[in-house]
Amino acid sequence: MISAILLAAGQSKRIPKENKLLKKFKGKTLINHILNQLIKSKVKKIIIVLGHEHSLVKKAVTKNKKIQFILNKNYKSGIASSIKTGIKKVNKTSKGFLIVQSDMPFIKKSHINKIYNSIDKKDNPVHLLKFKNKIGNPIGFNSSVISKFKKIKGDVGAKFMVKSLKEEAAIIKVNSQKIFKDLDKLADF
Repeated sequence: MISAILLAAGQSKRIPKENKLLKKFKGKTLINHILNQLIKSKVKKIIIVLGHEHSLVKKAVTKNKKIQFILNKNYKSGIASSIKTGIKKVNKTSKGFLIVQSDMPFIKKSHINKIYNSIDKKDNPVHLLKFKNKIGNPIGFNSSVISKFKKIKGDVGAKFMVKSLKEEAAIIKVNSQKIFKDLDKLADF
């Protein structure tokens, strides 16, 4: 089994007085863009890590049997705590997992499936999407690295793990940099 950890606990500090995941983008809430692609993908389980405004976010997401929610009570301490919270729900017999940002609406199920297939067929510890010289999210990991994630802290996310495992990475080429675009500021909408 391969799961996806969807990080949805952030405080949306760059958009004043509004949770960006609940903001409309092209007719639907931002979080549902990536969530709908995950639902359509080969991923078997979607672990949504909630935190800031957790009840509002939970209410706004598309409903599906693949989805499992977990609350990160320490979300204010940074992204590392959300990753560690999500990893707790990854099945112990899993081949691997993806870490997915909730604010990236241009990722398609085909990109998710490429990472899924790479994890399924290769033993590399990390599986990266790459356009030219740019590496971006989502990122796939084999379950063998779960213990390494226990050491991360603060706003150190999966990119820290990528740096330490880059030499052993499976590279998956994509043909557009647009998929790496996240929506952080009001002007992005």
